[in-house]
Amino acid sequence: MPITPEQDLALLRRSITLAEESRARGDHPFGALLAGPDGEILLEEMNTCGTRGDRTGHAERNLMTAASLKYDVEFLRGCTMYTSAEPCAMCAGSVYWTGVGRVVHGMSEKALKDLIGPDPENLTMDLPCTVIFGAGQRPVEVVGPLLSEESAVVHEGFWSGLG
Repeated sequence: MPITPEQDLALLRRSITLAEESRARGDHPFGALLAGPDGEILLEEMNTCGTRGDRTGHAERNLMTAASLKYDVEFLRGCTMYTSAEPCAMCAGSVYWTGVGRVVHGMSEKALKDLIGPDPENLTMDLPCTVIFGAGQRPVEVVGPLLSEESAVVHEGFWSGLG
């Protein structure tokens, strides 16, 4: 049975909760999860830029690494990644190369850039993930932005003072 719009919102809210947990532990406020074709949560990841010191430790990239090690491409084609904010260019590339077939995201990359500004900790690009996916040779469905206001709350006060 396909994932319903109600499931999409519930799973997206879970990714926002992961972003809150990421911030609370000292990382950038981003979270992502992988759901199977029926909406069952398979994997969850948070940003690790602060705790591991890896500037590529975005929640989505961490999730795609875990997914590519655990599941084959055929299975991942029917899975959905939920993420608290639109995947950046690096993370969209990792989704594409991992083989996940669908992405549901919170606030847009443009809204994130407008919120953060030129913070050196996250020099956000105004580059929609649909542009990255559109340059590929296989389709990736994108749903979002959804729950933009909810997904922005976790960023309040973070970037101006980093923490």
